[in-house]
Amino acid sequence: MADGVEVRGNTVRVYFRWQGELCREPVPGPANERNIEHARRLATIINYEIEAGTFDYARHFPDSKRLHESRFGYYLDLWLAIKKNELAYSSYRGTESKANTHVRPKWGEAQADKIDHIELQEWIQKELAAHLGNKTIKEIVSIMRQTFRLYSTRNKQAFDPTHGITIRLPDDEDPDPFTRSEIDKILTTPTKRVQELNLIKVAIYDGPRISEAQALAWEDVLDVEKGIIRYRRAVVRGRFKVTKTKRSTRVHHLLKPAREALIEQHALTGHLPAETYEVVDRDNRTVRKEKLRLVFLNSLSGKPFYENALRERFWKVHLDHAGVRYRGPNQCRHTFISQMLSLGVVPLHWISNHVGHSTITMIQRRYGKWIRTDGQDVPTLIEKLLEL
Repeated sequence: MADGVEVRGNTVRVYFRWQGELCREPVPGPANERNIEHARRLATIINYEIEAGTFDYARHFPDSKRLHESRFGYYLDLWLAIKKNELAYSSYRGTESKANTHVRPKWGEAQADKIDHIELQEWIQKELAAHLGNKTIKEIVSIMRQTFRLYSTRNKQAFDPTHGITIRLPDDEDPDPFTRSEIDKILTTPTKRVQELNLIKVAIYDGPRISEAQALAWEDVLDVEKGIIRYRRAVVRGRFKVTKTKRSTRVHHLLKPAREALIEQHALTGHLPAETYEVVDRDNRTVRKEKLRLVFLNSLSGKPFYENALRERFWKVHLDHAGVRYRGPNQCRHTFISQMLSLGVVPLHWISNHVGHSTITMIQRRYGKWIRTDGQDVPTLIEKLLEL
């Protein structure tokens, strides 16, 4: 092997170092003197182009296996396979959709080392920004950035064209909780869907995520009459999973309205036989089968709530009948937190622990909104507590 050429049997190959790796590619034709000389000239040209920064792998070796394995789409597939085992099902589904809808059609067949920063910027500004919000664009750029990071583990000298691309996000929207007058309208408007209304009452007066309330089972109820329950799973996009963190698994003593809803539900579903459900553990891989009797079921079908059935088939219609401005059902959680804050006497740490947050930071940043029409006369309350 000399001068960038090697002969193996009747095959001539050129070899060269490209992006930190030793590459070998066959030269068409037999291993005769003429073809070997052609291979030497080719090796000289390739090394010159590499030094000059003009080497184009596809131009010299369009059928190379290395080209297939250098496509951006090849590494995108590898990255998605890794994420499938790391992410929760719902998170992976969203990530895969963005990758296949936005990234793959544009960059899947491109050679990863040929994608440059300016091309990416033009794509973001001219194509993505025309119809997508910054949050979605940021997630798409993150997919590309992580894929390039994976590519660089095999191509040590690779440049990441996403470097320096920053997508700024707008401030989070403030919670938009229901006022007490709206709560009264919601809970007193007649409906045949009693179970859905009981679920909403628990959400308003205990503050779970809707996905947690939908996955609540009688096996989680420690005392019906006293209203002692434990949240330890959620249902997202039709799949049951344990709560996101251990802190999110928590025992609650329900307030009176929520306790009354639980007692009413016990008469409706407490006697039903258990069904077997698959529950995904926190590693997003381990699946355990649990026999559960769900507390809340779809009043019409008698089946669990899946996807957006509660919102689309009950909540929107019920708010319209109640004459209440529409907000999503998760505003019930905001409502509970904001009502607790508006009292002025409930410790932030208690609220944070109650709703499953690890610190009070999230409460301070997002949920510290006073419902001013409901707020207490704080100066009078302070005077009373201090006996002034």
